[in-house]
Amino acid sequence: MASQGTEPQYVYRFGGGVSDGGKGDKNLLGGKGANLAEMASIGLPVPPGFTISTAMCARYYEEGEAFPDSLRAEVADGIAHIEGVTGKAFGDPANPLLVSVRSGARVSMPGMMDTVLNLGLNDQTVEGLATVSDDPRFAWDSYRRFIQMYADVVLGLDHDRFEEALEIAKEDRGYFLDTDLTAEDLKALVAEYKGLVEELWDKPFPQDVHDQLWGAVGAVFGSWQSERAKVYRRLNDIPGDWGTAVNVQAMVFGNMGDTSATGVAFTRDPSTGENGYYGEFLINAQGEDVVAGIRTPQYLTRAAREAAGAKPLSMEEAMPEVYAELAGVFDTLERHYRDMQDIEFTVERAKLWMLQTRSGKRTAKAALKIAVDMASEGLITEEQAVARVDPSALDQLLHPTLDPAAARDVLTKGLPASPGAASGKVVFDADTAEKMAAAGEDVILVRVETSPEDIHGMHAAKGILTARGGMTSHAAVVARGMGRPCVSGAGSLSIKGKDGVMRVGDREVQAGEVLTIDGSTGEVMLGAVSTVQPELAGDFGTLMGWADKVRRLKVRTNAETPADCRTAREFGAEGIGLCRTEHMFFDAGRITSVRQMILASDEAGRRAALDKLLPEQRADFAEIFAVMAGLPVTIRLLDPPLHEFLPHEDAEFEEVAKATGLEVEALKRRAGELHEFNPMLGHRGCRLGVTYPEIYEMQARAIFEAAVEVAESSGAAPVPEVMIPLVATAKELELMKAVVDKAAEAVFAEKGRRIEYLVGTMIELPRAALRAGEIAEVGEFFSFGTNDLTQTTLGVSRDDAARFLGVYVEKGIYARDPFVSIDIEGVGELVELAAERGRATRPDIKLGICGEHGGDPASIAFCEKVGLDYVSASPYRVPIARLAAAQAALAQ
Repeated sequence: MASQGTEPQYVYRFGGGVSDGGKGDKNLLGGKGANLAEMASIGLPVPPGFTISTAMCARYYEEGEAFPDSLRAEVADGIAHIEGVTGKAFGDPANPLLVSVRSGARVSMPGMMDTVLNLGLNDQTVEGLATVSDDPRFAWDSYRRFIQMYADVVLGLDHDRFEEALEIAKEDRGYFLDTDLTAEDLKALVAEYKGLVEELWDKPFPQDVHDQLWGAVGAVFGSWQSERAKVYRRLNDIPGDWGTAVNVQAMVFGNMGDTSATGVAFTRDPSTGENGYYGEFLINAQGEDVVAGIRTPQYLTRAAREAAGAKPLSMEEAMPEVYAELAGVFDTLERHYRDMQDIEFTVERAKLWMLQTRSGKRTAKAALKIAVDMASEGLITEEQAVARVDPSALDQLLHPTLDPAAARDVLTKGLPASPGAASGKVVFDADTAEKMAAAGEDVILVRVETSPEDIHGMHAAKGILTARGGMTSHAAVVARGMGRPCVSGAGSLSIKGKDGVMRVGDREVQAGEVLTIDGSTGEVMLGAVSTVQPELAGDFGTLMGWADKVRRLKVRTNAETPADCRTAREFGAEGIGLCRTEHMFFDAGRITSVRQMILASDEAGRRAALDKLLPEQRADFAEIFAVMAGLPVTIRLLDPPLHEFLPHEDAEFEEVAKATGLEVEALKRRAGELHEFNPMLGHRGCRLGVTYPEIYEMQARAIFEAAVEVAESSGAAPVPEVMIPLVATAKELELMKAVVDKAAEAVFAEKGRRIEYLVGTMIELPRAALRAGEIAEVGEFFSFGTNDLTQTTLGVSRDDAARFLGVYVEKGIYARDPFVSIDIEGVGELVELAAERGRATRPDIKLGICGEHGGDPASIAFCEKVGLDYVSASPYRVPIARLAAAQAALAQ
């Protein structure tokens, strides 16, 4: 379509033999618009329409939520295109064109933005629709739906008032289903709805179809900044400046009787990844009936219906010819896109229409299986399979599931909508879920059905349970995307009141009682149920093997207990990137000796306490070296401020007094002398070693004695990497390296055996990054401690940042929380600079990262770009780091 004068083009047509865009235009047309154009271009049955681009969304907000005249002209051309293909006219009382107005961001945001259906109906066109369709009931039902949706989405009126009027209308006539209402009933309901609009809006319902259209377009653009959309973007790292497109498309109707239907389907099972059609449909319904969970839908395939023991016929049985055509479309789309597709379709009087396709959201288990299966089928390569699985989604696979041997008090069973299991206290609304979760409580969000406004509570909850809705309801789709267990459509549940009660038969569950849900079986159980660890093999092992073939970055773990080390090894860790020795000092059996050392007034007193700690430290390191069997182990010498170990209670002072023979009051005076106003920037890290070198001397001796012991007993010599923390100058590192080297030489002489080792530092201060060239003259490796480097670079306390960083991210000051993902422009530049200067001095210097960012995929991509040698992550994030490192290598 030509642009209007010198104005850019904002409207792109599709359908009727025209496709102004395609699947490569997602940034401009949004995912829905690009895929509609693509489906039309490959000959699939797509109702004609046009897309208003995301660029217009940006301009809409820049210009104070107004539309330029050029857009109005383009939209008029777009409407003319639809009219030309359909033979109908917009606003024509005799043969009216009705359209849908839908959102479409460049990535799927299910249910987060607004849609208006049946637009173009008014008091005249409804009569024309009744005549043309030869179905007055259908026409008035469509008008009823349109007024209700428009009042909610565009006018912002209370949706519950309209629902209440509908329920009363059914009750008055003794009806149970919406479909029981006759044409006359619906005509009366429309009049009531119009009265409600006038009462709540102080104006009559808009009758001009063009006013209706522009109101809906503005509402869809406006929904990009709705609270639920902002929460979803924040949770899924979607930039706020992307905007949404608007898709205007000719309506096709699934509610025109028993030969019409609407449905949602996946080309493979989104929960398990099994290669089989998966979906639901409803006869004589519109699309929102399926996804909103208002009616419990029917199964797509006969096999699924029989497996569930359901009675209503599947689509395969009820509409065999249309089902066969749909199955052909599934295969075409999966081969074309080379990925599992999530599809919306409508059948209007036995004619199939495709309304949407997109890469389907899936669980981590399904993502692995689909990727591995498609590579095996030759649809994609191994490298494409590796690139396709979201590393963060692996988190869903790495945690416990319900113990099959545990006792279960099963209350009811619903649909297994999102796998995994969770226990928590019952809450009945999203706000309470968020508050209780913030207070550290595990909660299960229980709703009749979820809506997009519940997004914050769904994210806060450990699991989600709904009484209504199918496997493709809002609750199911969003829960799968979040990795939350979900049981939907548990029809035997009755829920009364926000803070009330849930009933199953004659049993009641109050708010605050504990429930367990199993999203893999659909079971809902009273009380907590024990769990078992997952087994990671099969598809997981296959994909990880492919990932390991292409990644360059090594992946280590942050661990200091044998149990964590073993877990990390099972997950594929290639060594330890950070062993925090202070965690060992907090052990109840040795804290008194640590306090004795800290409170000692001279070196002799400190050495006496250190002599007690030496054998315990040696045993700690020996266990770790044995688990790591010859792999590199980076051990950080004592780092935290001494105040963290100080006694506070009288009983603790008395215990130290007994061990040292000193008076309690003398010890309290000494503790007062050690007080610091800002201990995180005080007497900690290498500053401890400089002032009390005997501390680092003891730790170094423990490391080397343990290393020699393990090398002799196992034959696999460990590779200790001794890390000096919080270095700001080369001189600090020089002094501390001398202490470590002296201890090493003493141990090697005593034991008659040498082992290889390195001495390096943690770069966690901006000065260290800037002077990295000098520091590298002494240090043999750098490990970037990005937790503290972020604190010291931004001047922000990590412990206090949660109070305001969320607002900073929301206002776009930071794209993401800088303690979750590296601040590439600030902290990242210091890392890059330090790496460059360190290599200039010592070309073979080993470079790694050991902050929490080492398990963040975006930060790992940055580490690959900078050319670091390894990342180090917590044990359960090792697989995530392995996959992210492979994807970063492929991207480079």
